[in-house]
Amino acid sequence: MIIIHANLQVKPDQEEAFLEEMKSLLPLTRAEEGNISYDLMKNTEKDHYYTMVELWKDVEATTSHNTSAHFTAFVQKAPVFMAAPMDLKVFAGEAVNR
Repeated sequence: MIIIHANLQVKPDQEEAFLEEMKSLLPLTRAEEGNISYDLMKNTEKDHYYTMVELWKDVEATTSHNTSAHFTAFVQKAPVFMAAPMDLKVFAGEAVNR
């Protein structure tokens, strides 16, 4: 399993447009083969900070996502929304059955 935390700092005047863009990106990504979950979390301590928490079946699924039409369209628009470069953390993990 691949776990990704994409930390995003959004420009205050672009936050509404960013969230509107997320309304289409989230369900399209969740429908992708190999996606386990794809959730946008708002930081409760810092204004205009978000973290995309992603779980993927494998590296191939992330590669497919990164080349998908909906994600590449978002990447092209992202510079308008972002106040700083994305801080990306990628982890390899495995499910723990309790």
